[in-house]
Amino acid sequence: MDRHWTNLFSDLDVQVQADAPLGPLTWFGIGGRADALVNPRSPEALAELLRRCLHNQIRVRVLGSGANLLVDDAGVEGVVISLTDPSFASLEVNTEGGIELMKVGAGHDLMKLVTECTRRGLTGIEGMTGIPAQIGGALAMNAGGRYGEIGDAVHAVAIVRPDGELRVYAKSELNFAYRHATLPDGVIAWATFSMREENPVVVRARVHEYMAYKRSVQPMSNCAAGCMFKNPVDPAQNQRVSAGKLIDEAGLKGHRVGKAFISDRHANFFTCEPGARTNDLRELVQLAKRVVFDRTGLALETEVVFWSRHGDGS
Repeated sequence: MDRHWTNLFSDLDVQVQADAPLGPLTWFGIGGRADALVNPRSPEALAELLRRCLHNQIRVRVLGSGANLLVDDAGVEGVVISLTDPSFASLEVNTEGGIELMKVGAGHDLMKLVTECTRRGLTGIEGMTGIPAQIGGALAMNAGGRYGEIGDAVHAVAIVRPDGELRVYAKSELNFAYRHATLPDGVIAWATFSMREENPVVVRARVHEYMAYKRSVQPMSNCAAGCMFKNPVDPAQNQRVSAGKLIDEAGLKGHRVGKAFISDRHANFFTCEPGARTNDLRELVQLAKRVVFDRTGLALETEVVFWSRHGDGS
């Protein structure tokens, strides 16, 4: 292990892997390595880790489930934090009187949370059915779809700031918009959600309906993420239009670059075969952007996040 990272974090309650491969930790399964992958084993260790990174001017990124992430072939610099310890996956509901609030750790799996809420007869978050994410990542991008956004149910969000201070922000202090959340700098630790009690049978039927719809229109692949692009606003209609439809109408369904290709089932889903490189997908993304813009004048913006040593983005 690189002595620099060993010395910096050796006395912390963390697991450190230097020169860590990130590709296998993403749904695309491709991409380079991180200088250091760090798993804090407690909220206190996370706070001190962030303080040290701030003091040493080390770039920090947070890895969730990897379902909406592409890592550059050359990897990324600095520290990548992974909140896989059980201390970041807690789930609590108030049990005195009616259930109104649910507190969930940032590392909790979103699909497992939907299942647990269904079992308990809690409604408010089932619109996230079928969305692969950890809670922190879902909040950071305001994950959602046809049946709502996670920001709709948010009551408050707790963030460990870069200086290690934990601060709780009410929803009124935050801004949740379409596939975007304006959050203070730092790492999400947990969030509370506004919930209501409902017959578990009714909630389960709703979840099954949502999942059936998703399976009917979306390709299910381990070497893909969710939608590659956000749906752009068409100024002429003053409403969002389907990015998948725009790509389909541009004749790009099934188009390939290297080992990456656009799904022939849903044109806003990009996937890859064994041996693919991130650059293959990056080229495919740029092609789709260019062709759609030339045809319609509409600019596509990626929903999938690209990490790079040269600056994150698409």
